[in-house]
Amino acid sequence: MTRWIAGIPLVLFLVLSGLFLMRMADDRPTDEIPSALIGKAAPPLELNPLDTVSTPLLTYDVYKNEEVVVLNVWASHCGPCRIEHPQIDALSQIDGVIVAGLNQKDEADKAAIFLRTLGNPFDFLGADPTGAVSLRYGVYGLPETFIIDRSGVIRAKYIGAITPEKLNREIRPLIDRLRNAP
Repeated sequence: MTRWIAGIPLVLFLVLSGLFLMRMADDRPTDEIPSALIGKAAPPLELNPLDTVSTPLLTYDVYKNEEVVVLNVWASHCGPCRIEHPQIDALSQIDGVIVAGLNQKDEADKAAIFLRTLGNPFDFLGADPTGAVSLRYGVYGLPETFIIDRSGVIRAKYIGAITPEKLNREIRPLIDRLRNAP
């Protein structure tokens, strides 16, 4: 009986090692976290205008434009937001795509400086000073980017800075599929 009990740690180690190896062999992207909102209508938007920037206010009507919407959640104090900014700008150059910015828990003057310094790629922009709207979207870190189809349904969520590789390998093909969908 004591030999059997003495073997329990070895069995547990082997089981945990097997689970670890299975996860390492999994080819799913590690920055793609499942969202309960994928395949569902985008939640309502009740945002404040970013007073110091002249970009139109982001409202729920943006999702009714029959165009693919890229919703980028960002803040001026977010280092990775700065890193991914050229990719957000590249997305703004794609025909049939609306790039919307949701500025989360930021100071308006600092957000304006961020956009003046790096450029403003946003067609629509809104401020979420309390984070309430971001919470409805399941945002828990910055930056986060949502791809929303022409019917207002969330099709993908990307967490962390979008790299040029991710933009070209995953996001552009998804946008092309959504733009060409009936």
